Amino acid sequence: MYEVKTLNKIDKNGLGVLREAGYGVSDGVENPDAIMVRSAKMHDMVFGDRLVAIARAGAGVNNIPVNRCTEEGVVVFNTPGANAEAVKELGVCALLMASRNVMGGIEWVKSISSQPDVAGAVEKGKSAFEGPEIGGKTLGVIGLGAVGVKMANAAVNMDMTVLGYNPHITVDAAWKLNSKVQRVLDLDTVYKNSDYISLHVPYRESNHHMIDAAAIAKMKDGVRILNLARAELVDDDAMLAALESGKVACYVTDFPNNKTAGAKNVVAFPHLGASTPESEEKCAIMAAEELIGYLQDGTIRNSVNLPELSLKREGVCRLCVIHKDAPCMVNNFLDLIGAAGINVEHMANKARGDYAYTIIDTGSPVGDDIARKIAAMADVKRVRVL
Repeated sequence: MYEVKTLNKIDKNGLGVLREAGYGVSDGVENPDAIMVRSAKMHDMVFGDRLVAIARAGAGVNNIPVNRCTEEGVVVFNTPGANAEAVKELGVCALLMASRNVMGGIEWVKSISSQPDVAGAVEKGKSAFEGPEIGGKTLGVIGLGAVGVKMANAAVNMDMTVLGYNPHITVDAAWKLNSKVQRVLDLDTVYKNSDYISLHVPYRESNHHMIDAAAIAKMKDGVRILNLARAELVDDDAMLAALESGKVACYVTDFPNNKTAGAKNVVAFPHLGASTPESEEKCAIMAAEELIGYLQDGTIRNSVNLPELSLKREGVCRLCVIHKDAPCMVNNFLDLIGAAGINVEHMANKARGDYAYTIIDTGSPVGDDIARKIAAMADVKRVRVL
């Protein structure tokens, strides 16, 4: 029986999928085959020798030591798109709140609630909370993944002009994108022409503080910026300076900190992006299905560190090998199998960056001796016999 350790509270329906498959699931598992996690920090975690997979019930994997996992032959999965509807809905809310000073107005009404004529005071003071309509304005969407596409399409349906930036948009995303979204090929075009800018990209070292003083200087005066993606994408000091000068009219963030939480013209959500029961259920179920597919059949789907690969089972045994993408690796595996008089029924191999993944189905069982010899080869990171 496979054992799965949970590091956060995971939706019961996702855990139910694992239990229905006969897996043991608990936060107390000492040496698990797999881990399911949401936001728990794993960088200092010591992995047991049985660990082969980690599934993040969400999109971002900054809390997981992905490079170390790859070196140790641990597949890291995420659940792209499972929370897209929830984040898109919050994005629409953020867009409206960036434009109309709803929060300021609500707080002001509370502050005058003890006055004898609240209705009269409201009529006199409401102009202080005036804000522009979004219809007819331009929204720049940076990142056209699952959430970005939904956000762009929603904005088109609210009569906005939408500029979409993603130099490596997938075919699937392109098919889903409204034809009225104008694709642009450089960020400067987004900065120069957008009244509103919404960030929907994963965080990497290469885009650390992509919204900095230099980027903001290229934007329209009074631009409104939404960040429901990752805190590290925005330079807080540069943003606060731009808010103080009026260059940025409003900043909506789902990642408040000590600098931004109480700042003027900042609307700070408490990381609500995927915080819906529907999203948590969909993420947990997808993560559970990814783990089951890999543990039982070696199928890799939605991995952030290894190539995606699936193969219909043929024969009686399946050999799964994670290895460096080096010359003759697959031939070496096949030579060992052939020397043992074992017939190969079916196989597949795929590379991603410096690493590759090979699945080999055989007509008779592959013994532990062959698995040990393959595991001992230079550049082999993990061998599993299923």
